Amino acid sequence: MNETMLALLGFATIILIIVLLLKNVTVPALAFIGVSTVTALILVVTGTFSISEMGDFIKAGVSGVHSTAALFIFSVLFFGIMTDAGMFDRIINALMKKVGSNVVGVALMTCIIAMIGHLDGGGASTFLITIPAMLPVYKRLKMRPTTLLLICVTAMGVMNLLPWGGPTMRSATVLGIDPNELWMDLLPMQTVGIVIALATAFIWGNIEKRRGAGASDGNVEASVEEAEKSKEGAELVRPRLFWFNAALTLIVIICLIFLDVPSYYIFMIGCAVALLVNYPGAKLQNKIIKSHSGPALMMASTILAAGVFLGVLEESEIMVHMANVLASFIPAPMGRFLPLIIGVLSVPLTLLFCTDSYFFGLLPVLIGIGNEFGVDPAHTAIAMVVCRNCATFISPVVPATFLGTGLAGVEIKDHIKSSFFWIWGVSIVCLIAGIVLGVLHF
Repeated sequence: MNETMLALLGFATIILIIVLLLKNVTVPALAFIGVSTVTALILVVTGTFSISEMGDFIKAGVSGVHSTAALFIFSVLFFGIMTDAGMFDRIINALMKKVGSNVVGVALMTCIIAMIGHLDGGGASTFLITIPAMLPVYKRLKMRPTTLLLICVTAMGVMNLLPWGGPTMRSATVLGIDPNELWMDLLPMQTVGIVIALATAFIWGNIEKRRGAGASDGNVEASVEEAEKSKEGAELVRPRLFWFNAALTLIVIICLIFLDVPSYYIFMIGCAVALLVNYPGAKLQNKIIKSHSGPALMMASTILAAGVFLGVLEESEIMVHMANVLASFIPAPMGRFLPLIIGVLSVPLTLLFCTDSYFFGLLPVLIGIGNEFGVDPAHTAIAMVVCRNCATFISPVVPATFLGTGLAGVEIKDHIKSSFFWIWGVSIVCLIAGIVLGVLHF
């Protein structure tokens, strides 16, 4: 099978998965496994790869995401324990004293927490810091969790431009320059992006307010206390252990940011300590673990299934062939406008390409094309990294996206539907800002 046919097969695979997800035909795990298996069979039947090679590709793909799956299982359990123990209810009370039923204030707080949480450049850790803390507040104020995700991913997309962020480092590697040097060039666009992220929180906070969000009875604390007194939750609440649980959560978050050990291991230890202290005894511990096993199993299976998909398409280099085909469609007279073209198309392309294939597959091809028209390689890279970053965490080929949607209790199709066009608009505004500020020129 030639490269063009492989690319077309790759496009067909991704489009079919996206359609299945958006049409709600099946759960994401089955869509990834089913469609990827059909693609793998086509590759074997056509003699492109052997069964053994496809097995190795799938093994490599799953190996690349297994740590994220483990992270999700133990993070869900840890935050579930903290919720059962009543820690978040106390924190929510304190937050509500500051912002009350101010929906816009809650939205802005979400944006700021996400920006601070993403200083380490880790998407998974940012979701784990922001969503469990803010989701209960959104529920109390009747704000939509899709809005929480939209504000969160907009802030994360902007902060992901830092020099130690994955996309910036990958682009700098391709260009052969220091990540700090690339970051200094795109810093004006990032500054605009930060303003846009805060504006996004303000605008969507007002949209939620117009929808009727806010404490209906004006007494959020009372509703929290009533929830704590419910029969089902009262036996699990541990008010006397609040400060211990708060300190444990803070230590876990600090370790996530600063310790160079696997994130899932940090949550494993956190879960062990939290269970032993809050719920001593095997019987009660089993009850707690079983109560949170459903969401953990569902999302872990989805992430592992996405690993099968990434293994089939990425390890086989099909995504590289897809990049070459896309690049061939750029008309010669439009060559000097390459950064503008790729900037506008970056958000839709993010749904098709994982981070590595986008920057290590597509970017070198486009730089080569741009060189023929005198385009500065840095301009192509900046347009790709800034505009693509906006959409990183709405892409179904980015494992952290499933972590965020799982924590927020949102179907990925709803996340994409609610965020796609807004995020695309944000990326275009950032692109225009880069042109106006002289970062990009043609």
